[in-house]
Amino acid sequence: MDSFDRRISYLRLSVTDRCDFRCQYCMAETMEFLPRTQVLTIEELVRTARLFTELGVRKIRVTGGEPLIRRGVDELFTGLGNLPGLETLALTTNGSQLAAQAPQLREAGVNSVNISLDSLDPSRFHAITRIGYLDAVMRGIDAAIAAGFERIRLNAVILEGLNRDEVLSLTRFAIDKNIHIAFIEEMPLGQVNVGGKALAYVSSDELKAELEQHFELHALNSQANAGPSRDFLIAGTRTEVGFISPHSHNFCAQCNRLRISAEGRLLMCLGNEESIDLRGLLRSGCSDEDIKTTIMDSLSIKPERHNFDRTDQPQIVRFMNATGG
Repeated sequence: MDSFDRRISYLRLSVTDRCDFRCQYCMAETMEFLPRTQVLTIEELVRTARLFTELGVRKIRVTGGEPLIRRGVDELFTGLGNLPGLETLALTTNGSQLAAQAPQLREAGVNSVNISLDSLDPSRFHAITRIGYLDAVMRGIDAAIAAGFERIRLNAVILEGLNRDEVLSLTRFAIDKNIHIAFIEEMPLGQVNVGGKALAYVSSDELKAELEQHFELHALNSQANAGPSRDFLIAGTRTEVGFISPHSHNFCAQCNRLRISAEGRLLMCLGNEESIDLRGLLRSGCSDEDIKTTIMDSLSIKPERHNFDRTDQPQIVRFMNATGG
């Protein structure tokens, strides 16, 4: 069987739709979680990942929800870390569990960690996450640094009326820790509000212009990973700042990734509803080769670009806890 087109080399694997605290980006005021039987098992997740690596995927990012609260997560990372041909095993987390789990994750083969951090103010952080505590995340960041992951990046979603005033302080925090940071335009997947107040995204160009008033930014070769982030090295530091811009800079032409939701839907695009039911294939006795053939055939429906702002299309109603970022 032919392998993937080389641009499809990155799989984002959502392992749970649950989180240990709630944030405005993944939940409305109420959220109905999937029954456990509808979520892929650890064995199904590892098998799925193996099939994708056999097709040429070289990077897998585990996401959620909050993946580190998933029962059996140690077994999952051990299984993923042992996959032949996998070059990067990455994790996106809210950081609350890292203080306890960072050493085991590094030992299992995780080499890249993204940590969500939208505020450095404890009260504001608690308001954003609703039940989260900033000090736990700070301990997690320090534990990740101590564990020696090859790459650590903070992810911050900046919204007008929420945390717009923290762009500089978040950047300086990353510089002080010798880690990276990315600012992400809010992706309109469901209602985004705090206390019933609608929040507005801030464009990456606006944030970049603000940072350039304080730092010298040197553009990096973003084609190295063909991802959505436009990355810049902050002169005189080891910190890179990235801008992920689904609104203002459509990055679909460089997209090299597929996503699998917690219930086993293979999504061609985060901003599109087309999907393949991998869970059904996994549980119906299909052979590895049959599933790989279906995966290959599904690439024909991968869209050329997302259309978040079109009024003639149905709204994407998934929340971020269902698919991860």
